[in-house]
Amino acid sequence: MPAPLSPSTVALIKATIPALEARGLDITRRMYERLFENAEMRDLFNQSHHGAAGSQPKALAQAVLAYARNIDNLSVLGGAVERIAQKHVALNILPEHYPHVADALLGAIGDILGDAATSEICAAWGDAYWLLAEILIGREAAIYRDHAAKPGGWTGWRAFQIESVTQESETIRSFVLAPVDGGPVLRHQPGQYLGFLFDLPGQGVLKRNYSVSCAPNDRVYRITVKRENAPGAPAGVVSNWLHDAAGIGTILRVAPPAGDFSLDRSTNGPVVLVSGGVGLTPMVSMLAAIADEMPERPTWYAHGALNGRVHALRDATAAAASGRAHIRVRTFYAQPDAQDRRGEHYDEAGLITADWLVANTPQAEAVYYLCGPKPFLAALVNGLRRHGVPAERVRFEFFGPADELLEDEVRRVA
Repeated sequence: MPAPLSPSTVALIKATIPALEARGLDITRRMYERLFENAEMRDLFNQSHHGAAGSQPKALAQAVLAYARNIDNLSVLGGAVERIAQKHVALNILPEHYPHVADALLGAIGDILGDAATSEICAAWGDAYWLLAEILIGREAAIYRDHAAKPGGWTGWRAFQIESVTQESETIRSFVLAPVDGGPVLRHQPGQYLGFLFDLPGQGVLKRNYSVSCAPNDRVYRITVKRENAPGAPAGVVSNWLHDAAGIGTILRVAPPAGDFSLDRSTNGPVVLVSGGVGLTPMVSMLAAIADEMPERPTWYAHGALNGRVHALRDATAAAASGRAHIRVRTFYAQPDAQDRRGEHYDEAGLITADWLVANTPQAEAVYYLCGPKPFLAALVNGLRRHGVPAERVRFEFFGPADELLEDEVRRVA
């Protein structure tokens, strides 16, 4: 564990909180501008999260502010540190990359705050940065070691070949991936994602994360990818390439499974899996693992789709529940088509609500896992908490600034 900051450094960091509240987003945007002047550093990041509408500068601004507010009580940030470390491992971030980020951050503080960024303030933030960096580097090293030591494990980028492609709906395809070297794969924790490195013609190096949508096994992974509607937008470049150009035999470079959002398999207590749209991918993995490993576990799975044309993995969820009395599946269509038949293709018309979940699942004891679009998550996370479900029993995956999902009165870091 690195040495703690001095009282004078803590005081200086605390003194910058008003400036971070006012200009934090400007600082993080400028930081990424500086950092991405180095092409090697730029290629480390998922560029779909950057740019004018990107979520990452805002997420980092929130994280920096939370760090400053809790600089004298870092234990409350343990969950955030773990999420960052897991994402860094999926991007193959290494210790030698951290000095570049330090230079960009401290330079951005000077650029945005001007004369207010005194030498004392910059030195304090330098110390604070390296304290956090050492914590992250240590945790990431432990994850890398764990990946390398486990059966089927590896570090860095491993070549996988697309073994099969399945059209799951009008907009969603599944890709089964097998390692080119013919060896086993590291069993993922249900709910985790894989990091991918793409080098596409005319686009350069791009990185993406896709959740694993199958049960843990020793041979293959499956990812299930929605085609984004805007082919020219950063978020749509890779998904459109996968749908249009990738096929059986295509080679992909893949990092080991990562992520702290995963099914707790240490207990047999009731669990409620809730997904919207393509957010079903980690949930289907969890559901398949429960069906394979603990079919007696009381399980509710509620999935929401617009209609049958875009409903993916219907057969996979039905197979997981078939013959297992303790697994209950309910499907919601927000706008059923004429050919969608209630009782056959879906169970409920409309949206999944917190009220429905509380009325139809054991809210006094169940753990809720949620994944889906931001409005879907915001409604359910906040709705469940208003119904009295404690925060530790509401777990969710969201690839963006998760703090935006929480109403002010329930934000955990203030």
